[in-house]
Amino acid sequence: MSKGAPELEWLEGDVPHAPGFGDTYFSKAGGLEETRHVFIDGNRLLERLPGRPSFTVAELGFGTGLNFLTTLDMIAALEEAPNLTFLSFELYPLSAYQLERALAAFPALTGLSDQLLRAWSPAPGWNRMTVAGAELLLGIGDARVMISDLVEGSGTLAGGRTVIPAVDAWYLDGFSPAKNPELWDADLLKRAADLTAADGTLATYTAAGWVRRNLQSAGFSVEKKQGFAGKREMVVGRKG
Repeated sequence: MSKGAPELEWLEGDVPHAPGFGDTYFSKAGGLEETRHVFIDGNRLLERLPGRPSFTVAELGFGTGLNFLTTLDMIAALEEAPNLTFLSFELYPLSAYQLERALAAFPALTGLSDQLLRAWSPAPGWNRMTVAGAELLLGIGDARVMISDLVEGSGTLAGGRTVIPAVDAWYLDGFSPAKNPELWDADLLKRAADLTAADGTLATYTAAGWVRRNLQSAGFSVEKKQGFAGKREMVVGRKG
């Protein structure tokens, strides 16, 4: 079940900080640039998207929606943009006020932020929203439970379960693994791998050893890359 809107602290620059997890929702060094470096570049999206009719991104930790909006912004600049399905999980969905305040830090995304805010009314369970022509499938609740509802295939429902396209790219963006180990759980990552396309990829800002081992056990091959700003390392990977 959803836990409701989180209690936040607002750091300089209106960076939201979650005291319960001892972590910020995006980098104080630049959230937009961090998303582009870690998730867009880490999954090689600018190389992989052109010419594809559709593409599915899945994310652990929706947060402020910054990764979603950055992806939409990147796709909008392509000459031939694929139809995007964006799947994400969030246990503590921000209130409309919190979301608006956090996203105000990114004026380049204002048009997309406004569209997300107009659609924003998440309820526990699965929520379908259309934002800038993309389908956002947002699961409000415990990802470890909700991911079991998902079946890779075509259509809409199968025996009460939610059917999704195979995931082409994962954004693993939970809070720090040391503070929020649930989103880096071995069984959760194994289920994520099961839903991933044969050529699917992943990217994450963390390079924690036990997270890498869980990803490898799940069926991903992983490697370290240069992290964002002052962070020495991050991890990228692919299925198989």
